[in-house]
Amino acid sequence: MSGEAGGASSAPVVDPRSRLAGRRRPARGLDLAGRLSGRWTTLLTIYLVSRAFSTTVLFVVYEVASAAGATFITPGSDRSFLHFTASWDADRYRTIALHGYPSVLPTDAAGFVLPNEWAFLPVFPTLSHLLMVGTGTDFTVASVLLATGFGAGAAIVLYRLLETRVGHRGALWAVLLFCFGPMSFVMSVGYAESLSVLLLFGGVLAMQRRNYQVVLLLGVVAAFTRPGALALALALAVHLVVRWRTDRAGLDRASLLRIVVAGLGIAAAGLAWPVVAHVVTGQADAYLQTEMAWWVDYIGRPGFVPLTPWFLLAGRWLGVGGIVLVLAIIGAGAVFFTRRSTLRLGHEVVGFTVSFALYLVAVFLPQQSLFRLLMPLSPVLGTPAISERAWLRRGMLIGGAALQPVAVTFLWLFVAP
Repeated sequence: MSGEAGGASSAPVVDPRSRLAGRRRPARGLDLAGRLSGRWTTLLTIYLVSRAFSTTVLFVVYEVASAAGATFITPGSDRSFLHFTASWDADRYRTIALHGYPSVLPTDAAGFVLPNEWAFLPVFPTLSHLLMVGTGTDFTVASVLLATGFGAGAAIVLYRLLETRVGHRGALWAVLLFCFGPMSFVMSVGYAESLSVLLLFGGVLAMQRRNYQVVLLLGVVAAFTRPGALALALALAVHLVVRWRTDRAGLDRASLLRIVVAGLGIAAAGLAWPVVAHVVTGQADAYLQTEMAWWVDYIGRPGFVPLTPWFLLAGRWLGVGGIVLVLAIIGAGAVFFTRRSTLRLGHEVVGFTVSFALYLVAVFLPQQSLFRLLMPLSPVLGTPAISERAWLRRGMLIGGAALQPVAVTFLWLFVAP
């Protein structure tokens, strides 16, 4: 007997959240989470099926366009299917893998810097070069193999990143939408996106597990793979603030030091490439001028001011309405990231994705490549607002797959991918 006042027998305590869960109507429609496990073999199978689909899309578009005598916008795409999958950005990576970076920046007749290899970071072309030397394969093969392999790792890490926060359903649907999204074909071409998201997802997962040495290692490598690793440093700052407020007793001096060192180390690495470009070329703004060489066709040659590129582009092409549109997009993003369902992803995921979105708004000029640059935001696909709505997850999965051939056709035949 418990001996409680009045001699009343104790009743079992029921967690209010379980009552809410019991009232929740079961998800209907296409719910693959109920049929598929979260084992790495299952995740790898999902990924390989998605790569077969994307490669088929790429091949069909290439064959149909070639048969129709269409002109590819990307240099060298008409030589063969492998050249088709290793063109544009991949062609820059090929030059770096074979010849390195230019010591003198190319310029036009007026002395303005032209697009060149300094806009592309060295990790992916270096790995491609090593694979080429080790296996005797051509860049077109080595780069695609690497991109495909790294994408498999990214899909598995994405599941692990989300499963402890939103459960199996949310994590698996995030993987499905990541693998079959409109721009997921970039994991089947010679681009560095798949390696970049693997490193960034791995860094956030290590942050969740409080393994800050691994966060530092992955963040530094990510900083020399694709721009955007600074978002990981900012996410660490958010993580530190949250731990300070909610787990100060568990935040000993050693942990505090590791977080600070990791954040500062990643920030330093994220800012290092312009310094490298300066040292090699002798031009202090070599990297900035190289990046802005791609802006000319869209907004001319303005001076660079952080947080202005989106407004400059929108104002140039849409006037005041464009400025309002950008503000609306930022406002919608703020609402989404502060929703209760989004916050269930955990402060590490939310901190990173918000930081990466801020990075894009701060320094990137939105153009056709924006859509593939959104791939690091894929963890938000695990939010219950998506995974627990059958119509939405089904529509996003089918719509993403259906948009792939549209995107491939548009990017290879009309504008560069």
